[in-house]
Amino acid sequence: MEGWGNIVVRFASYADLMLLFGLPLFGLYGVQGNAAEAQATFGFRRLLFWLAVVGLLVSGVGMLMLAQTMSGVSEIVELERHVFGMIITGTNVGIAWVVKIASLLSILLCAWCYRRSPTASLALAALFAAVGLSTLVWSGHGAMDTGTRGGIHLAADTLHLLGAGAWLGALAAFLLLLLRPVQGQGRDDAYQHLLLLRQAVTGFSSAGTLIVAVLIVTGIVNYLLIVGPSLQGMTSSLYGVLLLVKLGLFGAMVALAATNRYRLGPLLERARSSTEIARAKHALCKSLAIETTALTLILLVVAWLGTLSPSGNTRPY
Repeated sequence: MEGWGNIVVRFASYADLMLLFGLPLFGLYGVQGNAAEAQATFGFRRLLFWLAVVGLLVSGVGMLMLAQTMSGVSEIVELERHVFGMIITGTNVGIAWVVKIASLLSILLCAWCYRRSPTASLALAALFAAVGLSTLVWSGHGAMDTGTRGGIHLAADTLHLLGAGAWLGALAAFLLLLLRPVQGQGRDDAYQHLLLLRQAVTGFSSAGTLIVAVLIVTGIVNYLLIVGPSLQGMTSSLYGVLLLVKLGLFGAMVALAATNRYRLGPLLERARSSTEIARAKHALCKSLAIETTALTLILLVVAWLGTLSPSGNTRPY
């Protein structure tokens, strides 16, 4: 599973499962209207369905690439059936893959049941996505540790992924809300759209602080467990350089998030005229787009880091 193909598949898997976790989660805490309004705004049923389908396709490609690497064949068409059985039943990565597939199929069922029980469907979809997202830690650095250290590392990796997923889902939800055309042309329609946006900003305020705290704490724990209490080799190895890039992007995201909460959010709250509202929405949309781009680049860096060995570490990651 070497090369850019592996990195792209890892990136797609991260992004897909994070959205599957973060979007329904945001629908539970960030939308204070009724379920019908949330569905009309975000189209959760359609989002859950297509994201789950994409997740299944990406997972299938990932399994083919893993089987090709483990069997040593040069072409995928040369793979034999017993190789897949050996991976699924004989490796932790294979077992995690089965759990991920089961989670994605369960999310498809949640999408099918959404119209009957929207709130329960969102809650279950977020839960299944959390399970699916946690399976990705078995293809990362944390899976190489054992015992208590291994348990701590896997737990920190899982919380880190869930925090990132909650953040990505919230950003995607905000952009969907900001870019969504206002239904109708009357003042009441515009006011309802503005009210929903204000509620979303308020709902994410406390959650955003918790998410950043979780990412910082788990990020420190992961660094200490992978690299150790040292900065040696940070600029002399590809792993170190990518890690510095990730930290820089994360710092930019935190700065943008603080701007959104303490400047652009209140600006939207104070806006009264149509001109002020349009200006505040445009500024918030621009900031969120940059923040989303930064997080997307972080996911690409993380996908790349997962294929590398830290400087000075001789374990075969």
